[in-house]
Amino acid sequence: MEFRMLGPLEAWHDGVPVPLGDQQQRFVLVVLLLHANKPVTPARLAEIVWADREAKPTLVRSYIKRLRDVLGDATIETTPTGYLLRVGEDQLDTMRFDRLRAEAADARADDPRRAIALLREAAGLWRGKFLEDIDIDRVGGPEVISPDESYPDVVGDLAELEIEAGAHRSARDRLRPLVQADPASQKHAELLMRALLAGGDRVAALRVYHGTRDALAALRMAPGPVLRKLAARAEQGDPPSSLPLRPGEFTGRAAEIATIEAAAAAGRRAVWISGAPGAGKTGLAIEAAHRLRDRFPDGQLLARLNGFTPGVDATDVGDALSELLVELGVPAEQIPATVGRKVTLYQATLWGTRTLVVLDNAASPEQIRPLLPEADGCLAVVTSRRMGDADTGENIRLAPLSPEEAAELFHALAGPSRLRGRAADVAAVVRRCGYLPMPVRVAAALFRRHDRWPLEHLLRLLEENGPWGEDDGIAAVRVSYRQLGEPQRALFRLLGSLPGPDVDVAGGAALAGCDVAEARSLLDDLHEVSLLEEAAPERYQMLDPLKEFAADEPAPRPALVRLLDYYLVTLAAAVRAAYPFDRAQLPSTADRSCAVTPVFADADAGLRWIVAERDNLVAAIRYAAAHALPEHTWRLAVLLWRYFNTTNQFEDWIGTLELAWRIVSADAGNDYGQAHVLLRLATAHDRRGQLAEALELAAKALPKWRRLGDPRGEAATLCALAIPTMELGRHEQAMAHLEAALAKYEQTEDRRGEAHALSMLGYLNELHGNLRIALAQHESAARMLREIGHVQGLAHTLNNLGSVQENLDLLTEALASYTDAHAHAAEVGDHCVEAYALNNIGNVHRQRGRYAEAVRYHDKAREVAANVPDADLRTQLYLDRGATALAGGAPREALTAGKAALDLAEGSGNRAYRARAHRGVAETLHAMGDHEGAVTHWAAAEAEFAALDLPEAGEVREERSALGCACGPR
Repeated sequence: MEFRMLGPLEAWHDGVPVPLGDQQQRFVLVVLLLHANKPVTPARLAEIVWADREAKPTLVRSYIKRLRDVLGDATIETTPTGYLLRVGEDQLDTMRFDRLRAEAADARADDPRRAIALLREAAGLWRGKFLEDIDIDRVGGPEVISPDESYPDVVGDLAELEIEAGAHRSARDRLRPLVQADPASQKHAELLMRALLAGGDRVAALRVYHGTRDALAALRMAPGPVLRKLAARAEQGDPPSSLPLRPGEFTGRAAEIATIEAAAAAGRRAVWISGAPGAGKTGLAIEAAHRLRDRFPDGQLLARLNGFTPGVDATDVGDALSELLVELGVPAEQIPATVGRKVTLYQATLWGTRTLVVLDNAASPEQIRPLLPEADGCLAVVTSRRMGDADTGENIRLAPLSPEEAAELFHALAGPSRLRGRAADVAAVVRRCGYLPMPVRVAAALFRRHDRWPLEHLLRLLEENGPWGEDDGIAAVRVSYRQLGEPQRALFRLLGSLPGPDVDVAGGAALAGCDVAEARSLLDDLHEVSLLEEAAPERYQMLDPLKEFAADEPAPRPALVRLLDYYLVTLAAAVRAAYPFDRAQLPSTADRSCAVTPVFADADAGLRWIVAERDNLVAAIRYAAAHALPEHTWRLAVLLWRYFNTTNQFEDWIGTLELAWRIVSADAGNDYGQAHVLLRLATAHDRRGQLAEALELAAKALPKWRRLGDPRGEAATLCALAIPTMELGRHEQAMAHLEAALAKYEQTEDRRGEAHALSMLGYLNELHGNLRIALAQHESAARMLREIGHVQGLAHTLNNLGSVQENLDLLTEALASYTDAHAHAAEVGDHCVEAYALNNIGNVHRQRGRYAEAVRYHDKAREVAANVPDADLRTQLYLDRGATALAGGAPREALTAGKAALDLAEGSGNRAYRARAHRGVAETLHAMGDHEGAVTHWAAAEAEFAALDLPEAGEVREERSALGCACGPR
């Protein structure tokens, strides 16, 4: 006899269904099954089944007899303590289900195919909901523990194994009904998206994402990082991979490869490969990463950390995190400013994925620790000349290749036809290369290029180029170098002093003092003999041991000045193309020239160049500062400010400008450079919420612009003074700065500047209740920005305009302004303004009493703003979220939001926000009946508003006067 409860109640005997009688008889059977192999007293049976009326003992005995007649060989025993239905674990589907799950869990690690078979059998037991045709209240009610939640767990576990095994269609078909029934289940949505992507159905995967996102939004939740990452894969195609091509003719290292593969299979966090220069650490890591691609389908990333790269600073942890986050699909403008928040976002983005990260050329374990993935299923492969620590992964120390492996590598690279019968000579060659892969490759490339050389000639050259030959393999590099023509030798030596990690063809031309075509040919020659690596099309880098050899003779200063001129002139051109409205305020580069500067056809082309050269530009600033080139230092730093601003790269923005300030401030007569640096530093500190520092820097810049007679610079600095002045509560002074700036912008016919100053004046007039004046100022600003096509500025202004319209109770007009602001901000990728607009749309819905819709837009704003490091934005979001929660009857949530806003405002020093936060907390505590607690916040709000001379002071007094509780005025 077989009993089935995972669906409608059924009993089967020899493949034939058994009729189970009327409902009460079925109830008695279910109670016995729920207590299978345990006795149930007659009284307890009667209490469960006939809870609403007294059942005679004869009624219970009657149903037990009927069941014994029906069930045949299934035994219902009468024991001293009651009736006991004895069943084996394969007779009852719930018991069989639990057994199969347990066996699958045991088999999963060692035998995934058996685990799949067991889980398929377990899932196949389900025919519907648990006891779906039985009234649960008649068989135990709340005491009955339903296994319904176990079914989705089993399907999820099975789908994960099937996807890993390549059975993605089976996983897809099992998951679809679950996701349709519960689209808010992120785990199953993630698995279904993975199955669909494995089958190439990106459109269906996106549909799943959108359905789950909407279901979560209804619960006031946002999709997690794994779902967002899968959606990005569906939109963009294949998972991210920044791995270079596999090393050609990779040879040997079987034991090391096996160790890395075993670490991956065991779920280890990291493997650390160390060894001497030229031992093939990077080649081994890249080869292993390529072999493990199938195990890490969500991405394979490479970060070059420059730990031992000659002439280049080790990569800062923050920069490495930014690089990895971009590779993982995080937009540059969403990357946080601080290292701590970058680490959090990095780990969250990796969570739930199977991603491999190669961390090449690490300087130390300290540099590596924040970069090691914490998520299960991810692996880091680290390379370094140093040994790692116990907590940085399993250590692999690379010795030179064995003589046989080194000879095999030379044969593979040089070609076997010229080496037949020359085993002894090949052995001598690789011995002179120290059995190290890098010099073996260089020697093989040289031999292959000179097809008339006998092997003895190569060996003789190697023997003549000691004494390092047998120790570190440099003999092969020296021979290859000496076989070059003088132009190639000269460029090779110059590349040894390269400030940055790589160089493009145009940069190589500038360095060599030749045209682009000649540089392309020279770089290709060096690449052909393995003295350069091609990191990307027309972009080259030099391995560290080669760079050390090349740098033995320092590059002449004029060559490096030519390279810095290339970076300076080209960056100016790229910025003019990428940020056309900044052209009038860029520092002049007219005194420098470069014959190989490319022409940028549009904004995208300019921005692409800046992104590609970003690390080289930062390195160039540091090089210029260290080598008495002040004009290059400060101008490069100032030209980069807008890119760093729009992508929220505050560390390098402030770091490069502070370095520039140390250099340029030493030249007392350089008002021009000092004014530029101070202005952009002030803006950076204001964005970080460091208002006092921003104010001090802008104040230093203003007299310098005046001495220069530069009204544009003076106007921009007056605005940079006005913003922190306003945020610190000195509104009259801020308005005076803005009116003076407006006059300067009008004088220079700078329409963008005029609109900016007008919009800021409108904002201040709104704060002081001058709504009609504010409305006219914002409308004028919006009109100007539309005429000149400044989309980003228009988005800002429309947000401000909508706020005034909202305060004038023009809610339809306000909603239109906010909606347009959101569209424009999304178009240019300004997540800060986009978040403000979404939040403001939520405020309009709150004004109309549509609280659920308001919360939905506040949640959207919070999601967009998640990685925007703007203190004022975060404070505003908390203030408005609290107001909506209070209006919607959720005072505890309102109190949490209000206190968060107050904490942020205290930290930034923004007095208007601080006053509003006090008011919000006071109103919430009053609504909760905590009048004594509210009094302090009422008083603080009123005092702060009064000190700022804002109309809200009167509003708070009136509000308190109407209260008959302790919150009233004292």
